[in-house]
Amino acid sequence: MRIDIISAKKIKDSRGEYTIEVSVNGVNASSPSGKSKGKYETPSYHNSLEWNVKAINSFKELKNIEIKSFEDLSKVENLVRKKFNLKNVKEFGANSLFALESAILKALAKSLKKELWQVINSNACNLPVPLGNAIGGGVHSYNKNKPEFQEFLLIPREKKFEENLKLMNKIYLKLGKILKSKKKNDEGALECDKSNEEILEILGKFKDIKIGIDIASSTFYRNGNYYYKKRIFDRETQIRYINYLIDKYKIAYIEDPIYEEDFSGFSRIIKKSLVTGDDLTATNIKRLNDSLKLNSINAMIIKPNQNGSLLELKKIFEICRKNKIKTILSHRSGETMDSALSDYAFGFQADYIKCGISGKEREVKLDRMVEIERGV
Repeated sequence: MRIDIISAKKIKDSRGEYTIEVSVNGVNASSPSGKSKGKYETPSYHNSLEWNVKAINSFKELKNIEIKSFEDLSKVENLVRKKFNLKNVKEFGANSLFALESAILKALAKSLKKELWQVINSNACNLPVPLGNAIGGGVHSYNKNKPEFQEFLLIPREKKFEENLKLMNKIYLKLGKILKSKKKNDEGALECDKSNEEILEILGKFKDIKIGIDIASSTFYRNGNYYYKKRIFDRETQIRYINYLIDKYKIAYIEDPIYEEDFSGFSRIIKKSLVTGDDLTATNIKRLNDSLKLNSINAMIIKPNQNGSLLELKKIFEICRKNKIKTILSHRSGETMDSALSDYAFGFQADYIKCGISGKEREVKLDRMVEIERGV
């Protein structure tokens, strides 16, 4: 495929905030926007969204280059570095780089009359398990009496993705009635004023799912302590408390239970569950390698627009697979109608996909995964 036409513009995400959309040969790709950001993730733009839109629209050097495979993204990254005098291609901005590379791959797939995931890995065969964000708290909640933990997740146990999706939707509706809640946060999760443990008690009654939590502990960590509504925990107390929750509620998945700088603290969380790095690792190879040295995690959140480079994303998956780290390809709170996340989850053979349950921007990704399952 030869790149003939390329353009970029601003669009609004699910939170009504601006993000970037790139078009290559008439095929569009967009980047989501994060609200809960780890300090180590790649900046979204080089100077600003407007600067990156203008840069792509004037990027004449990209025209006429040939893209024949996923690996040819290296041509694009080399041109970006050269054109804008960058030491590292990610200095271009993660949102812009990801949208650009994604648009190129989607255009390539169309030209080859293939699915996007086939351009990444034509031998892909295993579908990921969905992690459904059912009840929300933390920085994503609008409720004054919100739980401190950011996400309470459903992990269904069916064999097929489509059956897992049906089960998540069924339980999500039941939870709305139990909580007497119709309000949703910016990720489509139900709002409530119950405590962390009250929610875990409710979820524990559903025997056909496993329970997951995104604690996002860095959001309520200050000066060495963890600030809950009615109590303050020091580091040792936080570690004991998290391990207590894992045991009591049989938590299968726990994300960012400890402050994002505390690799050794993560290593002390019992590995009965998937102890997952998000803010800790920030889709960053160096942070991943630091985690491996200290046995901090056995699972990792991977967000394409937290890094920017799809070539580097592939390396991260390879490192995780080599070291038996489970992988979770994840959406962001400010999402778009682009469904490519599902193709990347399948193509890179992620173990899990985290893209919510409710809301059109979440549902389009879940529906796309069902399409993929039906077609393979």
